[in-house]
Amino acid sequence: MRGPRLAFTLSLVLVDAAMSFLAFFIAYLIRRLTSETPIGPFGDYTLLAGIQTIALLAVFFSDKFYHRRHAALLIDEVYRIFGALTVATLITVAFIAFALRDQLEYQRSMVVLAWAASMLTISLGRVIHSRIQRALQRRNVGAERVLIVGTGEVGRMILQKVQHTPNLGYAVIGFVDSNSGAQRVMDLPVLGAIEDLPRIIEEHEIGEVIIGLPEATHEELVGIISQAEREKVSIRVFPDVFQIMASEVTISDLGGLPLLTIRDVALRGWKLTLKRGVDVILSSIFLLLTSPLMMLTALAIKLDSPGPVFFVQERMGLDAKPFKMLKFRSMRQDAEAGGPGWTTKNDPRRTRIGGFIRKTSVDELPQFINVLMGDMSLVGPRPEQPAYVEQFRQSIPRYMDRHREKAGITGWAQINGLRGDTSIAERTKYDLWYIENWSLWLDFKIILRTAFRMLLDRAAY
Repeated sequence: MRGPRLAFTLSLVLVDAAMSFLAFFIAYLIRRLTSETPIGPFGDYTLLAGIQTIALLAVFFSDKFYHRRHAALLIDEVYRIFGALTVATLITVAFIAFALRDQLEYQRSMVVLAWAASMLTISLGRVIHSRIQRALQRRNVGAERVLIVGTGEVGRMILQKVQHTPNLGYAVIGFVDSNSGAQRVMDLPVLGAIEDLPRIIEEHEIGEVIIGLPEATHEELVGIISQAEREKVSIRVFPDVFQIMASEVTISDLGGLPLLTIRDVALRGWKLTLKRGVDVILSSIFLLLTSPLMMLTALAIKLDSPGPVFFVQERMGLDAKPFKMLKFRSMRQDAEAGGPGWTTKNDPRRTRIGGFIRKTSVDELPQFINVLMGDMSLVGPRPEQPAYVEQFRQSIPRYMDRHREKAGITGWAQINGLRGDTSIAERTKYDLWYIENWSLWLDFKIILRTAFRMLLDRAAY
């Protein structure tokens, strides 16, 4: 697997270099078309373009842009590209100013134009490269060969996640488990016991080991890791402590005695004000832009079936306080006559227009009113009905910690495929991770990925 992985890395380096030169050529054309004074041929700027490209590749290498095994999403890289490109441009300007001051002349406008063009060309090049890499890895060309340690519930869950997310670039070869008498698990072989890890890793050219034994003791886990480390593979662990904490451990002290804080909340103080400000601004803009669509939807619902335009339902929000959540009505007026129930795909309670507005998520638009009023946020854990909250709090550890933040229209769990009739326990883990790792960029990332899913995911319901 080292051959395809090296090919992916080298091709990405070449793509970045080519896109950097292309950006300079675009900047040159813009400069030539807009400049009042004539400028020389593009050949006069190749040295400048070369210095910028070398600086860019050096910064990318130092920031580990090429230390990856899987194609990355552009949305995860764009802010890193912005920072690295800015640093590379500053290095280029400084190098020319101090080392080549007498040999090379350059226009500042050219450098600024090249910087802006590079953001577009490098991002585009990486998008194309990622799509090609994912397409090849889905056909097992250069896919990361993965071994799962543990055949229990967690091991099976890891396999299902890999199978449902082919863009990860993983190819699960099989399982390892000393306590399982099964020969196959979910159509994959059990290749041996934990004691056989070094041999199995070498024979099957394993590149990554995922340990799914949350019940393992500390000594057992260290033993497994030490055996896997002999073969220089990447090791990932699904730990039992994830049930207790969903974020990085923070270190504090008690009179000089170091303590670990495992229940910290990232969203406090001025960050709350910042998040609320973003909610107000974006929800106001969105409501203004979608008001014609909302009026047409309201009219269509009224003409399609008897009953109100809005479906108003009590949900639990911040600090487990109830609020009235708004949605466009997509079901018959008597849909919950027998009590609340989960919505399912092809739900027979839907109206004719309801099927369309649910598939396109238009029914969620009135929730932006909830955001503007302060009952909800754009991003956060999805709110549940009080009856379900009472049920889940009895059976799911830390479920009520979801209510330390406002409920959201979308969330970290939803963009990772956990929506509708899916595991509440898994959704809770994702919600807790979001709460304890909040950042403004994470919110923007979730919003953008939600928009992409709405446009591309036709399986939504």
